[in-house]
This record gives sequence, C-alpha cells and structure tokens, in this order.
Amino acid sequence: MDNVVDQNVNQVVDQRNGFELPLLLFAGFRTIIDELHAELARQGHPDARPAHGFALQAIGADGATATEIGRRLGVSKQAAGKTVDRLEALGYAARVDDPGDARRKVVRLTPHGVDLLARSAAVFDRIRGRWAVELGERRLRELEDGIARLTGPSGFRLDAAGWFGG
Repeated sequence: MDNVVDQNVNQVVDQRNGFELPLLLFAGFRTIIDELHAELARQGHPDARPAHGFALQAIGADGATATEIGRRLGVSKQAAGKTVDRLEALGYAARVDDPGDARRKVVRLTPHGVDLLARSAAVFDRIRGRWAVELGERRLRELEDGIARLTGPSGFRLDAAGWFGG
C-alpha cells in the first residue's frame, strides 16, 4: 500500500494497489474458514476439510452421481470419485443404489454429513455476528451487498476447489 499526497487538498491519501483487493478478500475467506474448521474439530469433526464442505454441498439434499458431483465441483469424475471415497471413509456420505436405475450409484449425505453441514451453518452465523459487531451491521451488510452486486447472480459457485487446482 502506498501513501501519496493529494496536491489538491494537501492530505495524505491511502492509495491501495489493485492486487490487494483479491488478497484481502481471500484473507477474509481464509480467516473465516480456518476459524470454522477449528470449531468443527472441537465439535466432533476433526477430519473435516474445506474441500469436504464444497463436496457435501455438491451432493446436496437429494444426492448426486459421481459425474454430477464432478461437474458441480469442476473436477473430473475420477477426482470426484476420490473425494467421495474420502467422504465415505469419514462417514459423511454413502453410495447407494439409484432407485431409478439399478446400474447407477447415487451418493447421499449420511446423518454425520448432515450434522457437519448444520454445525457449519451455525458457526458461520456466529462468525458473521462477530464481524458485524466489529465492523458494524450496516457496514458489513453494505460490504456483502457490494460484493454480491459485483459478482452477480452466479457469484457463489461450488467449483472453487477445481478452479484453484486447474
């Protein structure tokens, strides 16, 4: 960050470089996610990782095939399959027969997976509440609204893990 003197008003102006915005946004994201996972570990989910949350969201309430999960996450079917293997090993998801096609398997959330998502939502709400106290509710809402306006209706995407890796 460079401080410059605005010659018109003879004041020091805090001028940020363009590259700082994505770094600050990512730092905020990372701070929230690290706090979330520390709390989830205390609440009985010590092996949960950020990528697991994206994958559980991609599975969704109705379940999904490995192909659908891969498409939603922006990764190959094979990468999605490995993620599902890990989620199964941790007890967050299970492969079950597709009632509409006996040749296919559908990945469904287990009660343990649903518990992880419910606890995550509650922790996110507490973190947001603390940020609102620190920044002020109005400022935080303006920040959220501004980011939502700039990112558009497709701002929230599950393919972040695949995007980072690609």
